[in-house]
Order: sequence, then C-alpha cells, then structure tokens
Amino acid sequence: MSCFPKIAVLGPGLLGGSVALACQQIGIEVILWGRREERVASTRKLGLQATTDIAKAVEGADLVILAVPVGAMTAVTQSMIDHLKEGCLVTDVGSVKVAPHQSVGEFLKSKGIDFIGSHPMAGSEQTGVEAARAELFDRAACVITNDEGVSQGRVDELQVFWESIGCRVEHLDSADHDRAVARISHFPHAMAVITADIGLSTGDEANLAGGGFRDTSRVASGEPKMWAEIMIENREALLKVMEEAQDSLRDMLVILENSDEEGLQKFLAEVKARRDQVS
Repeated sequence: MSCFPKIAVLGPGLLGGSVALACQQIGIEVILWGRREERVASTRKLGLQATTDIAKAVEGADLVILAVPVGAMTAVTQSMIDHLKEGCLVTDVGSVKVAPHQSVGEFLKSKGIDFIGSHPMAGSEQTGVEAARAELFDRAACVITNDEGVSQGRVDELQVFWESIGCRVEHLDSADHDRAVARISHFPHAMAVITADIGLSTGDEANLAGGGFRDTSRVASGEPKMWAEIMIENREALLKVMEEAQDSLRDMLVILENSDEEGLQKFLAEVKARRDQVS
C-alpha cells in the first residue's frame, strides 16, 4: 500500500509522464497538470488523467511532484500553494538540487509544507510525454535531498515511493548531488555535444558513423533549451569538471606527440578499469 494514495504530477514531459504511467501501473491514483491544452490532450491519449487546472490537479493530493523545468518551479509552486491539502508532501525531479531547495524548498517551509528533493536519474534524448514509458525508472538511481531537515519518517515514505516504481535510492545533500551529477551527467552531455560537433564538422563523416560514435554522441540529440538551462544552473560545478578534462586532454596530447605507446596503453588501461566497474 502506497504512503501516497493520490499523486499529482505537474509537467507532462518525459519524466512526468513516465512517473504517472509507473504509478498507474501499480494502482496509485495519479493526475497530470500541464499549462497547454495540446500537451494535456497528448497525455490523455496515453490513458492518463490530465488537466490544465492546477487547483484541480493538486486537490486532495498526498504527494505533488514538480516535473517542470527548474526555472519554472517557483512560479508553479506559488500558483498551487493555496490548493494543497494539509500534510501534503512536495518533491521534484530536477537535474540540479541546490536551486530548487533555495527557492521552492525555502518557500514551502515558510508555509509549513514539507519539501524533499528528488532526482530520478533516468531519461532519454527523446522529449515530451509521447516518449513516456512506465519502465523508465527500472533500476535507475534516484537521489533524495533533504536540505530542509524534513522528518525521517517522511523521507522514508518518499524512498518507498521511488522504490515502488523501480528506483534504487541514494541520499545526498543538494550541493554534493550537484557536484556528482556535474561529473556523471552534465559533463558527459557536454562531451557528447563536442564529440558530435567535431566528428560531424565537415558533414562528410555521417555516412561512416558506427555504433561507437552513436553511443558516445547519442545524448547530444537532447532538447537544447532544457540542457542549456541545466548546464547554466550547475555551471560552477560543471566548469571545475571541464577544467579537469582539459588537463586530461593535454596529458593525452603529450603522450601522442611523443608517440608514447606504452604510456598511452597504461592510460587507457587505468581508465578502462574504472569504467568496467560501472554495471
């Protein structure tokens, strides 16, 4: 039995739609809210309840999940605040966590409403609710951040929810989360963009591209507006990682300039050993 019999998901995109489908699959009542009627219509085609009325969406909800861009969370939260039931828990699915805690978290705390951050690390280069699927979260890591110091009981309830739709849960504070995802999410996306930029710079190579190129550049097909926002929001942590990457690239340049095959093999082997630990 879910701790949250009724859930409202605000934002009918890939993540929001996938959360809703996963909830529906395990028998949780769920409704999606979208600002535009055409997005709501697309959501209904998936067999989900959806509305453009935010008051109707959050009415009676035990858990509200913010699945809108981080930059829109404050405005959306302010528009729903008067319609939340007592005891409602609010979370989000943003790719950064410091910003939501500083804006949404502090605002909700001032209103006596619990906010705990979430980041289910699942997604795709595809966007929109049309790409949503219930199994998106199977075995995906989900980081929970509790900067506002909400009670452990509520944290446990949220963890059980994410686990019920397939996630494995980790706990970090928001700053540690943002530093971590700069390395294993935002930086890899930046490198995929650079790989596609350099690899396809003349336009003559596309017909030769094989699986390796497609694998390493796939996420460069992600939504530019969304990724620009994410990378700017986490730019401080991302810049530090990119500076490290510059150092690593310089090391490889020196090895190649010296035709140091032994040194290159050692470098490749060290990195391979670390990569092979990722399941």
